[in-house]
Amino acid sequence: MNIMPAGTDVASFSNASGEDDGELMRIGDVARKFDVSLRTLRFYEDKGLIQPKREGTTRLYAHRDLARLKLITFGTKVGFSLREIKQMMDLYDPTGTNMKQYRFVLDKSERQIARLEEQRRQLDEAIDELRQTRDGVASLVEERQRANAA
Repeated sequence: MNIMPAGTDVASFSNASGEDDGELMRIGDVARKFDVSLRTLRFYEDKGLIQPKREGTTRLYAHRDLARLKLITFGTKVGFSLREIKQMMDLYDPTGTNMKQYRFVLDKSERQIARLEEQRRQLDEAIDELRQTRDGVASLVEERQRANAA
């Protein structure tokens, strides 16, 4: 078994066939690489999102786990729930066409884009209202300062 250094690129971590070539990373290195806590990695494991190998109490992460973590971090960044991310990953079939997975991802992505666009609209509206309030208060402050100066 080889332990992969923390700085190694995940893409260069697998061999040409895509099979695990025996390179493994320790939990601390994985946490640093993905900028997550050890607790987060354990939580993902408890939820069945990743399945690191165990040697005693040491968790060792193979290429498959790193690839899944990359998908998890991307999915959470764009607002998917862990349940949705797990559903997407569980539909993967290395021997099939994965059309069911692709359709599922497409549908979830379209819905999430709509949610994010609505959130952006609401944020833009709130920012505009706050700017108007700030400008009104700034005018009042200026008026009172001029009145006190006179």
